[in-house]
Amino acid sequence: MSEVTLLLQRVGDGDETAAEELLAVVYTELRRIAAHKMAGEASGHTLQPTALVHEAWLRLGGDHQPLWQNRAHFFTAAAEAMRRVLIDHARRRRALRHGGGQERIDFDNVDFATEADDDQLLAVHDHLDRFAVIDPKKAELVKLRYFAGLTIEEVAEVLGISVATANRWWAFARAWLYQAMKT
Repeated sequence: MSEVTLLLQRVGDGDETAAEELLAVVYTELRRIAAHKMAGEASGHTLQPTALVHEAWLRLGGDHQPLWQNRAHFFTAAAEAMRRVLIDHARRRRALRHGGGQERIDFDNVDFATEADDDQLLAVHDHLDRFAVIDPKKAELVKLRYFAGLTIEEVAEVLGISVATANRWWAFARAWLYQAMKT
């Protein structure tokens, strides 16, 4: 049984120090996932991986963690929390009260790279919600791959499926989302 699973059990048993210990153990992994996801964002992105991890941790319950069934349940919830943070961030950036689709520019490091495509992120989010109604397990795989940046091997472990099955599900989900986003 992994250290994470043991800590999750201690959290479930009401150990008040277990949540703090859990964060210390999973922080590096969550930070790696967040950094991987943020690597695909534009250089002027205002949300940093550390902030993404902290916001996701707070959304998961912070020091008052809910009862987690196992490591997979925790990391699936963490991926969903990161997804929600990124979606909320994209929506805020697009909001008219914040200048709509205007790009924030750091004049110390002027970089004319293309802006992160918030519209595409929101479209994936919307279509993924539709896909989750049709096939919730494959939708979870997409969340873990697209929003949390896990590898196929890591997703297979978290979901308790074989790598071959994860590859098949990933291919199907990508094809479904591609078709849904074309229409």
